[in-house]
Amino acid sequence: MSRKATVTRETRETNITLTLELDGSGKTDIDTGIGFFDHMLNGFARHGLFDLTLHCDGDLDVDSHHTIEDVGIVLGTALRQALGDKAGIARFGSCLLPMDETLAMCAVDLGGRPYFVYDATFETPACGCMDTQMAREFFYAVSYSAAMNLHLKVLYGENDHHKLEAMFKAFAKALDAAASPDPRIQGVLSTKGVL
Repeated sequence: MSRKATVTRETRETNITLTLELDGSGKTDIDTGIGFFDHMLNGFARHGLFDLTLHCDGDLDVDSHHTIEDVGIVLGTALRQALGDKAGIARFGSCLLPMDETLAMCAVDLGGRPYFVYDATFETPACGCMDTQMAREFFYAVSYSAAMNLHLKVLYGENDHHKLEAMFKAFAKALDAAASPDPRIQGVLSTKGVL
């Protein structure tokens, strides 16, 4: 059974259509109007082996906030839908990812309870046209829309591009591990019997 979802969301600030295939090969077709954000999302899909199609028309004449946050909401919604009842998945995943001088950590629990912990600082206000402070808003939106527990931390690093890229890739690897089917798991991995 295909673990795939398509979500469309239209507001006065953004118009987004996104398709996520969890069991993909890293193929992408992404256009948010923010080049650096597209680069981060391409890295996320490639390293998580997710197929991701995303088109967003946002109010970039205002700034990048609505586009990045709303893409997070839609990606989290698609993830929740694609996972279905979560039967047979590992549920937990983590990754410690190096990117040159930077080391980032991500841990994920797809147990159905949203929670978000974030620890990263940046030296510059933006990378390309993406505000560095928007990374937090993006991952927060994903975690709550997907109803997932997400912890992200940059342990150390100097280059802001490397820090952001390490976080997106660490998230991809941790999410791929958590969403992966495990033939040993019968039903959902919970003592409650539901997720």
